[in-house]
Amino acid sequence: MPDPESTSAPRTARAIARAELTRQIKDTARSHLAETGAPGLSLRAVARELGMVSSALYRYFPSRDELLTALIIDAYDSVGAAAEAADAAVRRSDGRGRFRATGRAIRSWARANPHEYALVYGSPVPGYAAPEDTIGPATRAPLVLMRLLADASAAGRVTEPDHQPGLPASVRSDLARLAADAGLEIPPPALARGVLAWTALFGAVSFELFGQFVNVIDDTDAWFDHQLDRLTDLIGLQ
Repeated sequence: MPDPESTSAPRTARAIARAELTRQIKDTARSHLAETGAPGLSLRAVARELGMVSSALYRYFPSRDELLTALIIDAYDSVGAAAEAADAAVRRSDGRGRFRATGRAIRSWARANPHEYALVYGSPVPGYAAPEDTIGPATRAPLVLMRLLADASAAGRVTEPDHQPGLPASVRSDLARLAADAGLEIPPPALARGVLAWTALFGAVSFELFGQFVNVIDDTDAWFDHQLDRLTDLIGLQ
């Protein structure tokens, strides 16, 4: 079979220039997130910093919302890729190790990219409604947890607690649908505990990132690892 690289059309100078300017626009917009937050993001301000007229920038991003969407997709893809890489580095049978590695990767990404973390996991941007384009990227990190749970459940490496409150029928149905949509087999009680742990994981990251542990916990590294261990216990991962 022919090499796809040799049969694909080379990128034109125009396409390369457009891709580079698109990158510069998004990089500049990210720096503005740090200064003004997402609600204050302005296409005119971004264009001014790049030495462009606003009408030229509108050819790349016709509205502030389209630029926000591009930044949100990039952020979800970036944290998703970090979670996937961390999970892939641990052997499949080590559910506890996979969860801990994934949690640490998400925290590291958030600490390195606080404004993008705030954009996708912080307060909603007034007047902005995320389009369907963001759904796929947003599911990348959660799917890491779901695949981990599916693997552990199939191997019989999820311990069910002796006393587990029953799930409301509506929630059980929601969780069964969630697993089916992902094409995975995960018992609803195990998935429920996974969702609880996932929520707590991001709550822990948000508390640290937004300064809630100041004058409360000094050794946030040790505290985070302690939380990860307790969350793996909550899920029942062996």
